[in-house]
Amino acid sequence: MNATSTLSQHLSALILAGGRGQRMGGTDKGLEPLDNRPLVAHVIDRLGDAVSSVRINANRNQDTYRQLGYQVVSDELSDYQGPLAGMAAGLRDCPSRWLLVVPCDSPRLPADLAERLLAATEDGTHPIAVAHDGKRLQPVIALLHHDLLPSLEAFLARGDRKIDLWYQQHDMVAVDFSDQADAFLNINTREEKVALESVTLNS
Repeated sequence: MNATSTLSQHLSALILAGGRGQRMGGTDKGLEPLDNRPLVAHVIDRLGDAVSSVRINANRNQDTYRQLGYQVVSDELSDYQGPLAGMAAGLRDCPSRWLLVVPCDSPRLPADLAERLLAATEDGTHPIAVAHDGKRLQPVIALLHHDLLPSLEAFLARGDRKIDLWYQQHDMVAVDFSDQADAFLNINTREEKVALESVTLNS
């Protein structure tokens, strides 16, 4: 069994595609075409075989996402409550020890993202590992232990929604990806999408 196969035994992935897409005119960003494919498909490609399964967190167009061949999970909270609601949906349905969470609008994620985040948790003291691009934390690109679900549900039940405040409740480790800072480019507007279409996604 190779190292990638061993890694995937511990990891499932959740792609966050449940937002409003307000900066892109309210469109469902995960389904926005990029180089003639849905944006979410590029993210799936970047995950590769480092994970045992992929789920998509979506709050609309669920049938369209299912047609891509992946299970879809939706927020239990209504009215688009933010990424933590999506993470909770993913943790409830997580079949593995760790859940790798990534957004649908980052089509150039590092190929070794899962491996490096998991390595940062090996000492057993960090239930959360979050990517850092060298300048800022990337809070929705994270590895979460499945045992965090009760904490997250309690946080949401209190009406809290800020991801950084929930992270502060746990022993989180930031993982340095400054060597691949460009990999965390995300698409928020149509102008950014057009600009990205002019470069090679797999560079």
